[in-house]
Amino acid sequence: MISDADVKELEKKANDIRVDIIKMLLEAGSGHTGGPLGMTDIFTALYFHVLNIDPKKPDWIDRDRLILSNGHICPVMYATMAHRGFFPISELMTLRKLGSRLQGHPHRSALPGLETTSGPLGSGLSQSCGVALAGKLNKAKWRVYCLMSDGEQDEGNTWEAVMFAGKYKINNLVALIDRNNIQIDGFTEDIMPLDSLKEKYEAFNWHVIEINGHNFEEIINAYEEAKTIFEKPTLILAHTIPGKGVDFMENKYEWHGKPPNKEEAEKALAQLKR
Repeated sequence: MISDADVKELEKKANDIRVDIIKMLLEAGSGHTGGPLGMTDIFTALYFHVLNIDPKKPDWIDRDRLILSNGHICPVMYATMAHRGFFPISELMTLRKLGSRLQGHPHRSALPGLETTSGPLGSGLSQSCGVALAGKLNKAKWRVYCLMSDGEQDEGNTWEAVMFAGKYKINNLVALIDRNNIQIDGFTEDIMPLDSLKEKYEAFNWHVIEINGHNFEEIINAYEEAKTIFEKPTLILAHTIPGKGVDFMENKYEWHGKPPNKEEAEKALAQLKR
């Protein structure tokens, strides 16, 4: 259980991170807005409550591994990592600039605390399976946390990994799908219907937990429940609102892959700073 005080602290931190996401994207003049705002609560819960990590020792052998499959939402990962102490918050304003460590998709060797380089959708779950299986073979206590988009469930590589993890009962792997129902060309169910993702994953021997991806208690309880599942991998199906916190961005697929201009950023920041 998480206390009400802790929830309020996480909510405040998430809001601060959303503010920085808007500022970063405005400064960069390019990047993705909808997904990062929608996944901020998940990232905040992970980095400030769930993950066993040490920003001062990013290569600590016993750390939990977080693998971001949908690398285009990296503004939220960068902002959260900076707030957690992996690098200075001031560096966030270098997003996507020439020579910056904060590229438009994460580059593993550029920044401490990144486990993989990500870009091509559908690769993250396969990478996570390999890392998690290595951990099991070494009898390690750390866990692997994979974050995916719902749109990348269109990729065949994802389902090869789903079958692999189910067959080998990789119980130290917890995957999460950002079920925000949008992708760059429109709504997921119009482009390639996905439901029922819960039943599909269960058919491949996964334990599935459905949550509200903006409810910190549900997020944290889901990750705690995953630790009690010993015979199979776990999927958290997190229902989120793309563009969360900014009313003219919420649930609009048009904001999947574009940044705000100056006027839009000012409106967004006014709502987030209320």
